[in-house]
Amino acid sequence: MFENLSERLERSFKILKGEGKITEINVAETLKDVRRALLDADVNYKVAKSFTDTVKKKALGMNVLTAVKPGQMMVKLVHDELADLMGGESVGLHLEGRPAIILMSGLQGSGKTTFSGKLANMLKKKQHKNPMLVACDVYRPAAIEQLKVVGDQVGVPVYSEDGNRDVVEIAQHAIKEAKAKGYDVVVIDTAGRLAVDEEMMNEIETLKNSVQPDETLFVVDAMTGQDAVNTAKEFNDRLDFDGVVLTKLDGDTRGGAAISIRTVVTKPIKFIGTGEKMEAIDTFHPARMADRILGMGDIVSLVERAQEQFDEEEAKRLQKKIQKNKFDFNDFLGQIQQIKKMGNIKDLASMIPGVGKAIKDIDIDDNAFKGIEAIILSMTPKERTNPEILNTSRRSRIAKGSGTTVQDVNRLIKQFDQTRKMMKMVTGSKMSQMMSAMKGMKNMPKM
Repeated sequence: MFENLSERLERSFKILKGEGKITEINVAETLKDVRRALLDADVNYKVAKSFTDTVKKKALGMNVLTAVKPGQMMVKLVHDELADLMGGESVGLHLEGRPAIILMSGLQGSGKTTFSGKLANMLKKKQHKNPMLVACDVYRPAAIEQLKVVGDQVGVPVYSEDGNRDVVEIAQHAIKEAKAKGYDVVVIDTAGRLAVDEEMMNEIETLKNSVQPDETLFVVDAMTGQDAVNTAKEFNDRLDFDGVVLTKLDGDTRGGAAISIRTVVTKPIKFIGTGEKMEAIDTFHPARMADRILGMGDIVSLVERAQEQFDEEEAKRLQKKIQKNKFDFNDFLGQIQQIKKMGNIKDLASMIPGVGKAIKDIDIDDNAFKGIEAIILSMTPKERTNPEILNTSRRSRIAKGSGTTVQDVNRLIKQFDQTRKMMKMVTGSKMSQMMSAMKGMKNMPKM
C-alpha cells in the first residue's frame, strides 16, 4: 500500500537533509518534488497544488527549533497536512433507525457485494449488532447467489425474492421482515451502475427516497485511481451519499484516490478494504494513513487487530500450560490460526515502524503457514499432545503425510522446542503483567 508514493516522498525530504535551516529556496525545491510524487500517485492536480502551497506557507512562517532538523520539520508538516486532506478524523456510521438501513452504491466490479458481507461481519462481531443482508442486484447473473455465499461465510441471513425485479418492493419487504424478526441493521446490496446510465441512476435514487437509509455508502475500487474520484463526484451529485468505501487498497501502490477523494466530494472515507478475507475491513483513520504513506507504520491498527483476536480465558489456559511446560502442537496451531485471522501477513508487517521499507521487495506469501499446518495436521492427536515422542520413524511418516521433507519436520520441531523454552521463561508475574496490559489495552476507548 502506497509503496511508490512513500519512496518518492522520502527522496523529496532528502533535499533538506543536512540543511541548517528552512529557506524559500530549499522548501520550493522540496515541495516541487513532493508535488511530482503526488501527481505520479494519481492525486488530483488541483489537490496536489493546493496541498504543496499550504505546506510551503506554513513552512516559511515557522521557526525551526534547534533540536529539530529542517527535514524532520517538513515531514511533520506534510504528515499533518496529509491527515487534514484525508479528513482529519475518522467518521463512523450513524445507525439510529430501528432497523438501521445501510444502502450500498457504486460501479460494477467495485466490490459492493463482498464489502456488504465484510460490513455485516464487522457490525456483528465488533458492534454486537444483528444484521441482515438484502439482495437488490436483480440484473447481474448469480449476484443473489454470490450474496448468499457471502452471508453463509459470515453467518448473516440474506433476504431475496426470486423472480421479483422491483428493487424498491424487495427492500420494503426486507425491512418489514427485519422488524418482525428482530434484525437491527439492514444492509442493502444494489446493482453496479454507470453514472451515465440514467435509468439505473434513477432506480437507485428512487430506492434511496423510498427506504430513507441511515447511511448511503459509495463503494469504489481504489485501483482505478483518479477515475475513482471523478466517478465519486458524479454519484455524489445524484445521490448525496454519506461516505466512501475504498476497496482493494491492498493492491494499490499509488493511493491517489485515498488522498484526493475527500477534497473533491467533501464526504469522508469511512472504511477501506484491505484484502479478500471477510475480516479485511478497517475503519479509515486519516492520521494513521498519513503515518503509513510517510513510512512510519501504523502500530495502533496492528494492536487493534491483535486485540480482536485476543481471548482472555484462552490466554489464562495457555499460561497454566506454559508454566507446566505442557504447551503442545495443538496450542501452537491455534496461535498460528489467530495470526492468520489478523489479515495479510505483509500488510501486518508493514504496520510496524521501519519494517515496511525493509520488506517492500520481499515476497511474503499469505500461504507461508500452510507447510507448518500440514506438518502439524499430519501428526496423530497423541503426537500433537506429546511432542517428545516424535522419534525418527514418526518424523518420516509425518513428512510423507504432509508432502514435506524430514528436514522440514525436524526444523519445525526444533523451532517449536525453542519457542516452548522461551515461553517457559516468561511465566509467573511477567505473564500476568502482560495479560493485564493486554486487558487494559482492550478496554481502552477506540481512537
